Amino acid sequence: MTPLQLPTYPFRLKKEDNIIKIFDIIRKKFIVLQPEEWVRQHWVHYLIQEKEIPASLLAVEISVNTKLLKQRSDIVAFDNNGKPLLIVECKAPSIKLSQSAFDQIARYNMKLKVPYLVVSNGLQHFCCKIDYEKKSYDFIKNIPEFSFLKAH
Repeated sequence: MTPLQLPTYPFRLKKEDNIIKIFDIIRKKFIVLQPEEWVRQHWVHYLIQEKEIPASLLAVEISVNTKLLKQRSDIVAFDNNGKPLLIVECKAPSIKLSQSAFDQIARYNMKLKVPYLVVSNGLQHFCCKIDYEKKSYDFIKNIPEFSFLKAH
């Protein structure tokens, strides 16, 4: 798999019928290792290890019903009360991050109304903070630690 611009982690991999699978610690099962899944698993571990978000407060591929269709958000982080704080939309490293990726995460956020959004292909990452009162957003360099996320 492509090396990413994220820390490396000790992933559990296995080969089954010539298919490589990676263990998802959130869904607690092995998932076929596709390029997008490679990015998603790096982000899951990054959020847990680096941003100190408890694994129990992360959800992977949760259904989000938008006006047009039922879609799945890659990663959502919640606070201790179940309020969504952060959405991470993952793309394969070969996918250029375009307006459509931002449109996709914006559709999810119409339902979830989180304060932080991340779009990443593992090589590039864009994070923004949403200000609902001012109806604006700002791109920020880093996702805040969980203690900051849940306090705001």
